[in-house]
Amino acid sequence: MEIVSEVLQLFLHPENFLAIALGVVIGVVVGSIPGLTATMAVALALPFTFSMEPVAAILLLVGIYKGGMYGGSITAILIRTPGSPASACTLLDGYPMAQQGHAKKALKTALYSSVIADFISNIALIFFAAYLAKIALNFGAPEFFWLICFSLTIIISLASGSMIKGLLAALMGILLSLVGLDEVFGSQRLTFGNYNLMDSISFIPLLIGLFAIPEIIEFYRKKAVPHIKAKASGAGLSLAELKRCLKSIVRGSLIGVIIGAIPGTGATAAAFISYSDARRRSPRRDNFGKGEVEGVAASEAGNNGVAGATMIPLLSLGIPGDVITAIILGAFMVHGLTPGPILFQENLPLIYALFMGIMFSSLVLLVVGNGAIKYFSLIADIPKAILFPIVLMFCVYGAYAVNNDTFDVWLMLGFGVLGYIFNRAAIPAAPFLIGFILGPMFEDNLRRSLLIGGNDLSIFMRGPITWFFIALTLGSIVLALYRYVTARRLPTRADTSQDAP
Repeated sequence: MEIVSEVLQLFLHPENFLAIALGVVIGVVVGSIPGLTATMAVALALPFTFSMEPVAAILLLVGIYKGGMYGGSITAILIRTPGSPASACTLLDGYPMAQQGHAKKALKTALYSSVIADFISNIALIFFAAYLAKIALNFGAPEFFWLICFSLTIIISLASGSMIKGLLAALMGILLSLVGLDEVFGSQRLTFGNYNLMDSISFIPLLIGLFAIPEIIEFYRKKAVPHIKAKASGAGLSLAELKRCLKSIVRGSLIGVIIGAIPGTGATAAAFISYSDARRRSPRRDNFGKGEVEGVAASEAGNNGVAGATMIPLLSLGIPGDVITAIILGAFMVHGLTPGPILFQENLPLIYALFMGIMFSSLVLLVVGNGAIKYFSLIADIPKAILFPIVLMFCVYGAYAVNNDTFDVWLMLGFGVLGYIFNRAAIPAAPFLIGFILGPMFEDNLRRSLLIGGNDLSIFMRGPITWFFIALTLGSIVLALYRYVTARRLPTRADTSQDAP
């Protein structure tokens, strides 16, 4: 009972509740602005936590993290401009839903999926921290290599229509991810003597250009596009639709938990893996990419399921799960706390107070998210002739703000033209994005594995984890190819039956 009273005394403080609420609000607002990521918001907020109590300081940063993860979906759905990299997958179905007049439904789906996934992720953090951390410790370069190989098979699933075009886009993404300095030898690759490319291609300008600029180009090319009302005050997500999506939300949340517990993977990969899994299993898979509620739910469940799970290796082992938890690690250090087994031994009441605050943040996210939908969804009702110049201004600002470099603005415009060409040629942009994200991780873990094994290929089959991911990779490829071949045969059989006398 003594430890319970100590935990309550630490948690039940007005400063903690204010920190959580303020953090979630800041996260949602910043996350919904293209180019301004949750990572940037957490980094900027860190100095303000130095004078705060440890629990309030960490909860403020965690609130910004969680709010930012959801906030990125708002502009992804409304104006096809992801507020964060992890929301790039959400726009695949969220934006078509908004175009069809179901913006509020898409936003509600994203919110409820985010809250449920966040809650499941928090439960995993509390009950399975030690166990999942032990699994994560067993991941070396070969295990990461096969995990990324499995992630790359998503490209086959996302390449709807023409698989050749999808694979071509993916190869282009992987090729562009190699631009910059070689991490092993330090030599320049594909920079063509331009020093601006030595630090590789910035992800935010690519993301904004690939998805937002093509819409603007298309609008001004046609000069007059009928304005589609998004029905911001219309019906939201029905209970029947939520029940239909629930399996995908839970599976996506668990995928996010597993990926989040492995340091260095990230929410973007979790979102695409969850989306691909939902598409493979759904009886409505043909509607994915055209405005499917389940697609939005799976994507948001995947990226928000990571949020709590990234704290697992941080608290249990002192190893940050991603960039944001690395910043939160700094907050621990500033307040004289060292995450890891010793923290559980010496500051157990503080840990449980943090757990209570993290659980409470899910409820705050639900309340703040509903408020955000009420006001942000009005964006979709603005005539495009007024909206698109404002969007372009934010795009330029977001691209410039990453490195304060005008070269990134030109990059964004260049990728905007590329995205427009993709749209005109019916080449899917998602495989390109996946290839660009996973390309460096694939190369890094491939080369590290070969260095560790002395160029002996048996290093890639060194244990049960590698065999598990090899089986998943092969199974995913075979299943995707089978569905692709089956889908190609069905029209042929239909044509044959119609021609028969």
